[in-house]
Amino acid sequence: MAYDKFNILTSSAVPLPIENVDTDQIIPARFLKATERKGFGDNLFRDWRYNDDESPKADFALNNPKYSGQILVGGKNFGSGSSREHAAWAVYDYGFRCVVSSFFADIFKNNCLNIGVLPVQVSPAFADKIFAAIEADPKTKLEISLPNQTITLVATGEKESFDINSYKKDNMLNGFDDIDYLQNMKEDITTFAENVPL
Repeated sequence: MAYDKFNILTSSAVPLPIENVDTDQIIPARFLKATERKGFGDNLFRDWRYNDDESPKADFALNNPKYSGQILVGGKNFGSGSSREHAAWAVYDYGFRCVVSSFFADIFKNNCLNIGVLPVQVSPAFADKIFAAIEADPKTKLEISLPNQTITLVATGEKESFDINSYKKDNMLNGFDDIDYLQNMKEDITTFAENVPL
């Protein structure tokens, strides 16, 4: 399933300065029945967003109208726990295209890269700067440049580089998942197969 190409994203951000956010908190297990990547955004952080009577919890960041944007800024060790792909699906389906943290669980990070959510790992010091900037001004904008592999606080120009696997980077720039990547090479694969001696 292809997704939108990712190049440069400039957006405000939603802060979630909580450490050790696991995948069961991102998308509780009772919502894992669907097999398509649709509808999971409604239940992103479900137990943190809603009370037992389904009313929104006013003090949770996703329910606070002063925060918005396509970037989620999480605390250290974001996406730990089980390997469920649905956690990344929920992040994407909600509308986030980038998650920033000072540390990601590897499986969650790879699941994000497979569906078009860019995980940007920054230093703890830079993460603190981002949280402080958003606290001072909830409309603070971040620029995420995938070609340059940089994240910038637009107001101050402070920036930091981030790492990404070159294969995953190329796929995200083109909006490819692993199957799209292979389909894009179909002619090359066919030509190679026709020229392999039996």
